[in-house]
Amino acid sequence: RMNEQLARGEALRKESLVSAFDVTPKTVQRDLESLRVYLLENGEGDLRYDRRCDCYRLERTSGGQLTEKEVFAIGKVLIESRAFNKEEFDELIRKLLLQLSPEQRLPVEARIGNERIYYLPLKHGKPLIDILWVLANLITEQRLARIWYVRQDKTPKAHVIKPVGIMFSEFYFYLIAWMANDKKDFYTVFRTDRITQVEAKDERFDIPYSDRFNEAEFRKRVQFMYPGKLKRVKFVYKGSSIEAVLDRLPTAQIVGKNDDGSMIVTAESYGDGINMWLKSQGDWVKIAE
Repeated sequence: RMNEQLARGEALRKESLVSAFDVTPKTVQRDLESLRVYLLENGEGDLRYDRRCDCYRLERTSGGQLTEKEVFAIGKVLIESRAFNKEEFDELIRKLLLQLSPEQRLPVEARIGNERIYYLPLKHGKPLIDILWVLANLITEQRLARIWYVRQDKTPKAHVIKPVGIMFSEFYFYLIAWMANDKKDFYTVFRTDRITQVEAKDERFDIPYSDRFNEAEFRKRVQFMYPGKLKRVKFVYKGSSIEAVLDRLPTAQIVGKNDDGSMIVTAESYGDGINMWLKSQGDWVKIAE
Protein backbone atom coordinates (compact mmCIF):
# COMPACT_ATOMS: atom_id res chain seq x y z
CA ARG A 1 0.00 0.00 0.00
CA MET A 2 2.81 2.46 0.85
CA ASN A 3 4.53 1.68 -2.45
CA GLU A 4 1.27 2.30 -4.32
CA GLN A 5 0.91 5.71 -2.67
CA LEU A 6 4.44 6.65 -3.68
CA ALA A 7 3.83 5.47 -7.25
CA ARG A 8 0.86 7.84 -7.42
CA GLY A 9 3.11 10.72 -6.38
CA GLU A 10 1.67 10.90 -2.87
CA ALA A 11 3.68 11.57 0.27
CA LEU A 12 3.88 9.24 3.28
CA ARG A 13 3.35 10.66 6.74
CA LYS A 14 4.41 8.57 9.69
CA GLU A 15 1.51 9.63 11.93
CA SER A 16 -1.03 8.68 9.25
CA LEU A 17 0.61 5.29 8.74
CA VAL A 18 0.61 4.59 12.47
CA SER A 19 -3.11 5.31 12.57
CA ALA A 20 -3.96 3.46 9.35
CA PHE A 21 -2.13 0.25 10.26
CA ASP A 22 -2.64 0.48 14.04
CA VAL A 23 1.05 -0.09 14.76
CA THR A 24 3.76 1.70 16.71
CA PRO A 25 5.88 4.53 15.23
CA LYS A 26 8.91 2.24 15.57
CA THR A 27 7.25 -0.40 13.37
CA VAL A 28 6.37 2.21 10.74
CA GLN A 29 9.93 3.52 10.77
CA ARG A 30 11.27 -0.01 10.24
CA ASP A 31 8.85 -0.55 7.35
CA LEU A 32 9.90 2.73 5.76
CA GLU A 33 13.55 1.71 5.93
CA SER A 34 12.73 -1.68 4.36
CA LEU A 35 10.79 0.07 1.62
CA ARG A 36 13.70 2.45 1.02
CA VAL A 37 16.09 -0.50 0.56
CA TYR A 38 13.64 -2.23 -1.78
CA LEU A 39 13.25 0.88 -3.96
CA LEU A 40 17.00 1.41 -4.18
CA GLU A 41 17.73 -2.23 -5.04
CA ASN A 42 15.12 -2.20 -7.81
CA GLY A 43 16.36 1.08 -9.27
CA GLU A 44 13.06 2.86 -8.63
CA GLY A 45 14.57 5.70 -6.61
CA ASP A 46 15.19 6.78 -3.03
CA LEU A 47 12.73 7.38 -0.21
CA ARG A 48 13.62 10.84 1.07
CA TYR A 49 12.42 12.69 4.17
CA ASP A 50 10.99 16.15 3.46
CA ARG A 51 11.45 18.31 6.57
CA ARG A 52 9.19 21.09 5.32
CA CYS A 53 6.07 18.93 5.40
CA ASP A 54 7.31 16.21 7.77
CA CYS A 55 6.73 13.46 5.21
CA TYR A 56 8.51 10.95 2.97
CA ARG A 57 8.56 11.20 -0.83
CA LEU A 58 9.87 9.00 -3.61
CA GLU A 59 12.78 10.64 -5.40
CA ARG A 60 13.09 8.62 -8.57
CA THR A 61 16.42 7.54 -9.99
CA SER A 62 17.88 10.02 -12.43
CA GLY A 63 17.04 9.07 -16.01
CA GLY A 64 14.15 6.81 -15.03
CA GLN A 65 11.52 9.44 -14.29
CA LEU A 66 9.85 11.89 -16.64
CA THR A 67 10.57 15.54 -15.86
CA GLU A 68 8.03 18.38 -15.84
CA LYS A 69 9.27 19.48 -19.26
CA GLU A 70 8.87 15.99 -20.71
CA VAL A 71 5.38 15.48 -19.27
CA PHE A 72 4.36 18.89 -20.61
CA ALA A 73 5.68 18.03 -24.09
CA ILE A 74 3.96 14.62 -24.18
CA GLY A 75 0.74 16.18 -22.91
CA LYS A 76 0.81 18.74 -25.72
CA VAL A 77 1.27 15.97 -28.29
CA LEU A 78 -1.73 14.08 -26.87
CA ILE A 79 -3.87 17.22 -26.96
CA GLU A 80 -2.92 18.15 -30.51
CA SER A 81 -3.28 14.60 -31.84
CA ARG A 82 -7.02 14.48 -30.96
CA ALA A 83 -6.63 10.72 -31.45
CA PHE A 84 -8.45 9.50 -28.34
CA ASN A 85 -12.00 10.04 -27.15
CA LYS A 86 -12.51 12.21 -24.07
CA GLU A 87 -12.57 9.35 -21.57
CA GLU A 88 -9.33 7.76 -22.82
CA PHE A 89 -7.64 11.14 -23.14
CA ASP A 90 -8.53 12.14 -19.56
CA GLU A 91 -7.21 8.83 -18.23
CA LEU A 92 -3.96 9.08 -20.19
CA ILE A 93 -3.34 12.65 -19.00
CA ARG A 94 -4.18 11.71 -15.41
CA LYS A 95 -1.68 8.84 -15.40
CA LEU A 96 0.92 10.93 -17.18
CA LEU A 97 0.69 13.62 -14.48
CA LEU A 98 1.09 10.96 -11.80
CA GLN A 99 4.66 10.54 -13.02
CA LEU A 100 5.36 13.81 -11.20
CA SER A 101 5.35 14.76 -7.54
CA PRO A 102 2.48 17.04 -6.42
CA GLU A 103 4.84 20.03 -6.46
CA GLN A 104 6.03 19.25 -10.01
CA ARG A 105 2.50 18.54 -11.16
CA LEU A 106 1.07 21.98 -10.39
CA PRO A 107 3.00 24.02 -13.00
CA VAL A 108 2.36 21.42 -15.71
CA GLU A 109 -1.36 21.35 -14.94
CA ALA A 110 -1.40 25.15 -15.08
CA ARG A 111 0.20 25.14 -18.53
CA ILE A 112 -2.12 22.57 -20.12
CA GLY A 113 -5.17 23.04 -17.90
CA ASN A 114 -7.29 25.07 -20.32
CA GLU A 115 -6.51 22.82 -23.30
CA ARG A 116 -7.18 19.76 -21.16
CA ILE A 117 -10.64 21.03 -20.19
CA TYR A 118 -11.58 21.99 -23.75
CA TYR A 119 -9.96 18.99 -25.44
CA LEU A 120 -11.66 18.37 -28.78
CA PRO A 121 -11.79 14.67 -29.73
CA LEU A 122 -12.62 13.43 -33.21
CA LYS A 123 -16.23 13.00 -34.22
CA HIS A 124 -16.24 9.19 -34.15
CA GLY A 125 -15.83 9.23 -30.34
CA LYS A 126 -14.81 5.56 -30.19
CA PRO A 127 -12.42 4.05 -27.63
CA LEU A 128 -9.28 2.80 -29.37
CA ILE A 129 -6.76 1.59 -26.80
CA ASP A 130 -8.25 -1.92 -26.43
CA ILE A 131 -8.59 -2.60 -30.15
CA LEU A 132 -5.09 -1.27 -30.83
CA TRP A 133 -3.70 -3.79 -28.32
CA VAL A 134 -5.74 -6.63 -29.84
CA LEU A 135 -4.40 -5.79 -33.29
CA ALA A 136 -0.85 -5.42 -31.98
CA ASN A 137 -1.02 -8.95 -30.52
CA LEU A 138 -2.28 -10.35 -33.84
CA ILE A 139 0.66 -8.71 -35.60
CA THR A 140 3.16 -10.12 -33.10
CA GLU A 141 1.66 -13.61 -33.36
CA GLN A 142 1.36 -13.37 -37.19
CA ARG A 143 -2.20 -14.60 -36.91
CA LEU A 144 -4.85 -14.23 -39.61
CA ALA A 145 -7.91 -12.25 -38.59
CA ARG A 146 -11.37 -11.46 -39.83
CA ILE A 147 -12.35 -7.84 -39.36
CA TRP A 148 -15.65 -6.10 -39.92
CA TYR A 149 -14.98 -2.71 -41.45
CA VAL A 150 -17.28 0.22 -42.22
CA ARG A 151 -16.17 2.10 -45.32
CA GLN A 152 -16.44 5.86 -45.79
CA ASP A 153 -19.79 5.41 -47.56
CA LYS A 154 -21.05 3.61 -44.41
CA THR A 155 -21.08 0.21 -46.15
CA PRO A 156 -19.96 -2.61 -43.78
CA LYS A 157 -17.80 -5.42 -45.11
CA ALA A 158 -15.86 -8.36 -43.67
CA HIS A 159 -12.22 -8.95 -44.66
CA VAL A 160 -9.79 -11.74 -43.85
CA ILE A 161 -6.36 -10.17 -43.49
CA LYS A 162 -2.74 -10.65 -42.51
CA PRO A 163 -2.14 -7.73 -40.13
CA VAL A 164 1.44 -6.44 -40.26
CA GLY A 165 1.58 -2.95 -38.74
CA ILE A 166 -0.13 -0.11 -36.87
CA MET A 167 0.62 3.52 -37.66
CA PHE A 168 -0.63 6.95 -36.63
CA SER A 169 -1.07 9.78 -39.12
CA GLU A 170 -3.20 12.90 -39.46
CA PHE A 171 -5.39 12.31 -36.35
CA TYR A 172 -6.05 8.59 -36.99
CA PHE A 173 -4.57 5.18 -36.16
CA TYR A 174 -4.31 2.84 -39.15
CA LEU A 175 -3.96 -0.92 -39.49
CA ILE A 176 -1.67 -2.01 -42.33
CA ALA A 177 -2.41 -5.47 -43.71
CA TRP A 178 -2.13 -7.86 -46.62
CA MET A 179 -5.37 -9.35 -47.86
CA ALA A 180 -5.38 -13.06 -46.94
CA ASN A 181 -6.27 -14.14 -50.48
CA ASP A 182 -3.25 -12.21 -51.84
CA LYS A 183 -5.41 -10.61 -54.52
CA LYS A 184 -3.48 -7.34 -54.10
CA ASP A 185 0.26 -6.99 -54.44
CA PHE A 186 0.38 -3.98 -52.11
CA TYR A 187 -0.73 -3.23 -48.56
CA THR A 188 -4.32 -2.38 -47.62
CA VAL A 189 -4.85 0.40 -45.08
CA PHE A 190 -7.76 0.36 -42.59
CA ARG A 191 -8.69 3.16 -40.20
CA THR A 192 -8.94 1.48 -36.80
CA ASP A 193 -11.93 3.53 -35.64
CA ARG A 194 -13.92 2.02 -38.53
CA ILE A 195 -13.19 -1.55 -37.44
CA THR A 196 -16.27 -2.73 -35.55
CA GLN A 197 -15.18 -6.27 -34.70
CA VAL A 198 -12.03 -8.40 -34.78
CA GLU A 199 -11.99 -12.20 -34.84
CA ALA A 200 -8.63 -13.94 -34.48
CA LYS A 201 -8.32 -17.10 -36.59
CA ASP A 202 -6.34 -20.19 -35.65
CA GLU A 203 -4.31 -20.03 -38.84
CA ARG A 204 -1.00 -18.21 -38.82
CA PHE A 205 0.89 -16.66 -41.71
CA ASP A 206 4.59 -16.35 -42.35
CA ILE A 207 6.36 -13.51 -44.10
CA PRO A 208 10.09 -13.84 -44.81
CA TYR A 209 12.14 -11.54 -42.60
CA SER A 210 13.45 -9.57 -45.58
CA ASP A 211 9.86 -8.85 -46.70
CA ARG A 212 8.43 -7.90 -43.31
CA PHE A 213 6.66 -4.61 -42.89
CA ASN A 214 8.93 -1.73 -41.92
CA GLU A 215 6.98 1.16 -40.39
CA ALA A 216 9.80 3.66 -40.84
CA GLU A 217 10.30 2.91 -44.53
CA PHE A 218 6.55 2.79 -45.19
CA ARG A 219 6.05 6.18 -43.49
CA LYS A 220 8.65 7.74 -45.76
CA ARG A 221 6.69 6.68 -48.83
CA VAL A 222 3.03 7.16 -47.92
CA GLN A 223 0.96 10.34 -47.93
CA PHE A 224 -2.46 10.62 -46.25
CA MET A 225 -2.43 6.83 -45.80
CA TYR A 226 -3.50 6.17 -49.39
CA PRO A 227 -2.46 2.61 -50.33
CA GLY A 228 -1.18 1.58 -53.73
CA LYS A 229 1.87 0.50 -55.64
CA LEU A 230 5.20 2.21 -55.11
CA LYS A 231 5.71 4.98 -57.66
CA ARG A 232 8.36 7.57 -58.44
CA VAL A 233 7.29 11.18 -58.98
CA LYS A 234 9.25 14.07 -60.43
CA PHE A 235 8.14 17.67 -59.95
CA VAL A 236 9.31 21.28 -60.04
CA TYR A 237 9.02 23.31 -56.83
CA LYS A 238 8.84 27.11 -57.13
CA GLY A 239 8.11 27.98 -53.50
CA SER A 240 10.40 29.56 -50.92
CA SER A 241 10.47 26.73 -48.36
CA ILE A 242 11.98 23.59 -49.84
CA GLU A 243 12.55 22.41 -46.26
CA ALA A 244 8.77 22.02 -45.81
CA VAL A 245 8.69 19.78 -48.90
CA LEU A 246 11.57 17.63 -47.68
CA ASP A 247 9.89 17.27 -44.26
CA ARG A 248 6.57 16.28 -45.82
CA LEU A 249 8.18 13.87 -48.33
CA PRO A 250 11.07 12.11 -46.55
CA THR A 251 12.14 10.33 -49.75
CA ALA A 252 12.34 13.60 -51.72
CA GLN A 253 15.68 14.48 -53.30
CA ILE A 254 16.68 17.68 -55.07
CA VAL A 255 18.11 16.54 -58.40
CA GLY A 256 18.47 19.88 -60.15
CA LYS A 257 17.88 23.61 -60.17
CA ASN A 258 16.39 25.76 -62.94
CA ASP A 259 17.55 29.21 -64.02
CA ASP A 260 14.56 30.81 -62.28
CA GLY A 261 15.61 29.31 -58.93
CA SER A 262 12.97 26.57 -58.87
CA MET A 263 14.00 23.11 -57.69
CA ILE A 264 13.65 19.82 -59.57
CA VAL A 265 12.66 17.17 -57.05
CA THR A 266 12.04 13.42 -57.18
CA ALA A 267 10.27 11.32 -54.54
CA GLU A 268 8.96 7.80 -53.99
CA SER A 269 5.48 7.16 -52.65
CA TYR A 270 2.85 4.47 -52.32
CA GLY A 271 -0.49 5.18 -53.99
CA ASP A 272 -1.90 8.52 -55.14
CA GLY A 273 -1.64 10.42 -51.88
CA ILE A 274 1.47 12.22 -53.08
CA ASN A 275 -0.38 13.55 -56.14
CA MET A 276 -3.10 14.97 -53.88
CA TRP A 277 -0.52 16.77 -51.78
CA LEU A 278 1.41 18.12 -54.76
CA LYS A 279 -1.79 19.47 -56.36
CA SER A 280 -2.73 21.13 -53.07
CA GLN A 281 0.41 23.28 -53.35
CA GLY A 282 -1.08 25.23 -56.27
CA ASP A 283 1.29 27.23 -58.48
CA TRP A 284 4.27 26.35 -56.30
CA VAL A 285 4.42 22.83 -57.73
CA LYS A 286 4.34 21.50 -61.28
CA ILE A 287 4.33 17.73 -61.75
CA ALA A 288 6.85 16.75 -64.42
CA GLU A 289 6.29 12.98 -64.52
